[in-house]
Amino acid sequence: MNNIDKRNRLKEECFSYRVSKDNKVFIFWYEKQVMILKGKESEKFLAKIGKADTMEAQLIMAKVTGNFKHGNEKENKRR
Repeated sequence: MNNIDKRNRLKEECFSYRVSKDNKVFIFWYEKQVMILKGKESEKFLAKIGKADTMEAQLIMAKVTGNFKHGNEKENKRR
C-alpha cells in the first residue's frame, strides 16, 4: 500500500459514497459528487467495498473515479 499511495492522500479519507434505494452508488470526493454507478457497475463496486477496510475502500473509490494517479504522472514520463 505504501508504494501505491506515496503522498498519503488516502489517509485523509477524501472519498465517500452513498447508496440510493434503487442501488445507484454516488461517489463523493471531499463531499462533492464526482461519479454515479448503476447496474452491474454498482453491484461490482458494492461487492468489493463490502470486504474492504478503510484504506482499501479509499483506494477502490480512487480507482473507480480515476483520481488515483495525480502526482506521479511526471515521474512516469521521465523513465
